Amino acid sequence: MTQLRTVQVLGGGSAGSSAHVRSLAAGLVARGVQVTVCAPAELNHLYDFPGTGVHFASLPRRAAPTTVGALREIFADADLVHAHGLHASVRAALALHGRPVPLVVTWHTRGHHGGARGQVLRLMERKAARAAAVVLGTCSELVDRARHHGARDARLAPASLPAPRGCSCAAEGRARAELGVADRPLIMAVGSLESHRGYETLLDAARFWQYLDPVPLVVIAGEGPQRGSLQQRIETEALPVRLVGRRDDISDLLAAGDVAVLTSRWESRSVLAQEALRLGVPLVATAVGGVPELVGDAAELVPYGDAPALADAVTRLLTDATRRGELARAGRAQASTWQTEDETVAQVLSVYDELVS
Repeated sequence: MTQLRTVQVLGGGSAGSSAHVRSLAAGLVARGVQVTVCAPAELNHLYDFPGTGVHFASLPRRAAPTTVGALREIFADADLVHAHGLHASVRAALALHGRPVPLVVTWHTRGHHGGARGQVLRLMERKAARAAAVVLGTCSELVDRARHHGARDARLAPASLPAPRGCSCAAEGRARAELGVADRPLIMAVGSLESHRGYETLLDAARFWQYLDPVPLVVIAGEGPQRGSLQQRIETEALPVRLVGRRDDISDLLAAGDVAVLTSRWESRSVLAQEALRLGVPLVATAVGGVPELVGDAAELVPYGDAPALADAVTRLLTDATRRGELARAGRAQASTWQTEDETVAQVLSVYDELVS
């Protein structure tokens, strides 16, 4: 049997989509599939794609005049191309124009822009949806969105991520010591410092927590364009919040937390939510996108942008150890129902077999 030759194309690459591509690539190689990963060089530094046994080709993060031509050359011997994310999908569709090579597209998230930029993104979504032989959406809302934009075949394909490594009590203790919390409650948030993450709402909620005794510490791990404005507000209002930047010990930080919070405007399969539930950390999250179907009854859900609701939900958890224990057990049980990495690879490979057989 001839070896299946595939190309995985990754654009900007969120943490979730990048980790998924690495996991998928490793699984495909283990099953005898030839894989080339095309992605920005900085993502390769973080995720070491060649370490999975694939060939790696560097692409610029931003669209460049030479990008489509470079992809056309890489696609020359491919039996199938799989693009992850909107920008990668449009580039791949342009590079495959006029060629009988099937294109699979995975949508991991959606745009958050209005006005002219939002209109451009919707046009790109339509282009990607209609060019793909199959669109895989990581949550039901994305599947519906792809169908709305004219996808010929759109299916639910929840992308699985590697489970976080186990965290010892010593590691949790070190994390709490580093952050300067002893008996003080720790509230953890993780994600890039961008407007759609809802951190302004989190800071609004932190004003309510200043009146608790002891006052909880809110720690936000991540980097991004909002760092300056968030830090200025933290200092001006003397909020009990610390920005600790990008970290490679997220599991330890989360495990050390009393509560995790997810305040985003929209999420599909939030990495933070997955790690929190797997670690048994009580989660308060916005009821947006794919979050409700991801967490089920294993988290407290609040409306996006509602600081009083967020503050109240967290306060109730901090003062109710029994409820925290219930959510910890429910989180681990919910995580056990999620599709495994092997099951995800098998689902994707079955799609490939349909298209190339």
